[in-house]
Amino acid sequence: MFPVLFSYGPFRIFTYGFFLALAFICSMYMAGQEAKRRGGRAEQIYDLSFYGIVAALIGSRLLHVIFEWQYFLAHPLDVFMVWKGGLAFQGGLILGLLTVIFYIYRHHMALWTTLDIMAVAMPLGQFLGRLGCFMAGCCYGQECHQPWAVTFKNPETLAQPVLGVPVHPTQLYESFLALGVFLFLLWFRYRQKFPGQIFGIYLLLAGGGRFLVEFWRGDERGPVLLLGMPSTQVIALGLALSAALFLLWRSRAAKVPAV
Repeated sequence: MFPVLFSYGPFRIFTYGFFLALAFICSMYMAGQEAKRRGGRAEQIYDLSFYGIVAALIGSRLLHVIFEWQYFLAHPLDVFMVWKGGLAFQGGLILGLLTVIFYIYRHHMALWTTLDIMAVAMPLGQFLGRLGCFMAGCCYGQECHQPWAVTFKNPETLAQPVLGVPVHPTQLYESFLALGVFLFLLWFRYRQKFPGQIFGIYLLLAGGGRFLVEFWRGDERGPVLLLGMPSTQVIALGLALSAALFLLWRSRAAKVPAV
């Protein structure tokens, strides 16, 4: 597609980096607006979002580097070239979530309500971030001969192993699934029954959606761990199942009268 958005002499703006920055800005803004709607302080959510996003970026890159350790062992400086693509969503979610929870406890914020606020904004960031992946060519799909198949032809694309081959646009699959999750949560937030429900639903839908998209992915996604599934798919399945158990626990806990 278009891995370089703009170039002037040695100055270049990578499309992936641009969409990543846009994803961060839009998700932070959305989280702030959701906090205001709930009567909270947007400024505190902006601070929380900043730390969570930085942690998510580090976690995403770290997991990707682990999966592609042979390449990065030969090209160590490429570890820091995040703007060229190469982030694993699961790693970002885990480290970002841990950072957010630490911040929440450190500043004595309401845990489940704050996580609900963040969950409304996160799929918006995923939607934009995956568009950047599509432009850069990372996270490409398997060979595909359906009418919606895409072919990467730009010599600078990250989809070098499938250059000139029609493949599933898995980045767009995940991007528009995330958009659907975002729109659903915007609707559902007015029908929420207990604190933590939106957070749990987000994890369930994000994990389940990623699990499905993995069946059409064609890039390297770590070692096979279970029933022929790579580690990224196993993590996504585990996330969805954990979210289902979390929702069951929270729904039962919400029915227990306060002492």
